Amino acid sequence: METELKLSLCTTALPRLLTHPLLAGANSKQRLLNTYFDTPELALQERRMAVRERLAGDQWLLTVKTAGRSDKGLSRRQEWEGPSTAGALQFDTLVDDAALATELMAMRPRLKALFCTDFERQRWVLMHADAQIEVALDQGRIHVPGTDLSEPLLELELELLSGPEAALLALAEVLRQTPQGELTLTPSDTSKAQRGMALWQRSH
Repeated sequence: METELKLSLCTTALPRLLTHPLLAGANSKQRLLNTYFDTPELALQERRMAVRERLAGDQWLLTVKTAGRSDKGLSRRQEWEGPSTAGALQFDTLVDDAALATELMAMRPRLKALFCTDFERQRWVLMHADAQIEVALDQGRIHVPGTDLSEPLLELELELLSGPEAALLALAEVLRQTPQGELTLTPSDTSKAQRGMALWQRSH
C-alpha cells in the first residue's frame, strides 16, 4: 500500500525550496525514464490503473498501481514494483493478487506504449512527527513518442515509509516555511499517469 502526498510548485519557488533547512542534508539524484502502457480501448484507464516500465540507472522495473483514493493531494493505493526485463511485462511473477495477475496477463498481448516521462529525482529520507518520509523532487518532462506533444513536469512527493499518515501534512506545512518566506506548495490529485494520458488523448 502506497500512501503519499503530491504537491505542485512553480519553477520560481524551486530555489527557495532547496534552501530549506530540512533539505540541507544528504540527498541522492537519479534520472528515471518511464513508459506507460494501456490497451487500444484504454482498459487500464477505465479502471484507474497504471502499468509502468521504468529504467532507473541500468535496472528495469515493472510497476502496477491500482485506482486507490486521492483527496487534497493525499493518495492511498496498492502498488507492486519489482525488477524486470524491458518489454517483458511479466505480471504473474510481480502481482500477488492472483485474480488481478491473471487479468493483466490476459491483457498483455494488447498493451502498447502510450506516453513517457523523463525526469531527474532528488530524494531525501527524513524523520518527522514520528514518521519516516521519503521526499522526492521530480523535474523533467512528459511526452508522447512520435509527436511533438510534451509538457514540463515539476512536483514534490512525500511518501510515507513508516509512522502516522498525519505526518505527511505536517511535513508539507513545515516545508512551506522557508527562510525567505512562505512557499506555495499546492496539493495535487493528478498523477503523472493521468497527466500523460491527457497529453496522449490530445494526439488522438
